[in-house]
Amino acid sequence: MTDAEPSTDDHGAGRGDRPRAWVTVLVWAVVALFAAWAALRTLGWEPGFRWRQLVAFTPYVAAAAVLVPVAALVMRRWWASVTAVAVACALSWAVLPRAMRDGDPPAQGPALRVLAANLRAGTVPADDLVNEVRRLRPDVLAVQELTPDAAAAFDAAGLKGLLPYRVLSPSPGVVGSGVYARFPVHEQQMIAYSFRQVRARVDVPGAPPVEVVSVHPCAPSVPRLEACWEAGLKALPPPGGKGPVRLLAGDFNATLDHRLMRGLIDRGYRDAADVTGAGLLATWPVNDVRREPTPHVTLDHVLADPRVAVRSFGTRTLPRTDHRAVRADLTLPRG
Repeated sequence: MTDAEPSTDDHGAGRGDRPRAWVTVLVWAVVALFAAWAALRTLGWEPGFRWRQLVAFTPYVAAAAVLVPVAALVMRRWWASVTAVAVACALSWAVLPRAMRDGDPPAQGPALRVLAANLRAGTVPADDLVNEVRRLRPDVLAVQELTPDAAAAFDAAGLKGLLPYRVLSPSPGVVGSGVYARFPVHEQQMIAYSFRQVRARVDVPGAPPVEVVSVHPCAPSVPRLEACWEAGLKALPPPGGKGPVRLLAGDFNATLDHRLMRGLIDRGYRDAADVTGAGLLATWPVNDVRREPTPHVTLDHVLADPRVAVRSFGTRTLPRTDHRAVRADLTLPRG
């Protein structure tokens, strides 16, 4: 009588199952990561300094999320694929409307062109800015990071003849701002939380009073500036209701994926880029000013009162600044 050879079937099956288990764990881990991002973005919970920086890159994450269900299907993880489809839909729902044009209110008053530019501590050459103003012929120019030297250089280059009215608060460094206009202006109480956000009432013929804010809260680049950034955005005035028509223009240091930015939209403001289908046009960084590679995001905006129609939106690149200037063509209500 001879002994039977020991079977190796059980051991082989165990070794074969281990890779499959690891693939399953890996696929679900990736799905969970995208799901967590979608949940935080949807709920508006911003847990900590790093997330407030990362959430700006949601459009890139939404694009990558489309690939996850495909990868799960290839790996034959059916339920993971179904879940990934739901996650991709949630992220797409947050991002894709920015590429679609919205309707406009029936505004039938005068046209107004607004241009906003971050000057990067006043380093934009005066001739370049003034030539851009000559080319675009804005009615209102909102500038951020306006220095005393830059303000003087702009007028010497001819800005005073193009936009003679202004409310300015220049300062060395990055905290100054200003509003230039083709029409008479009246200074309003400035919004100051370390950075100066100038407010000006512009008398546009044929329209109600128009209040323009040159927006520039602190950049949340380090944890100690988070409170300043948040306070600067929270201090922005609500839409005018039956009062002055309000326009917020400038470097918000925030994208439409930040909770505070969406809060302004929820209060009634309309993002000019978003409502014209140009909401995915990035405005920062440009000109290779930053040494480290950074994905491009949309930090500069023109927010319009809900009574204002937005006809078009565009960006312009100025030398020596890391922000694109933004332009919005608006139609105001009748005065």
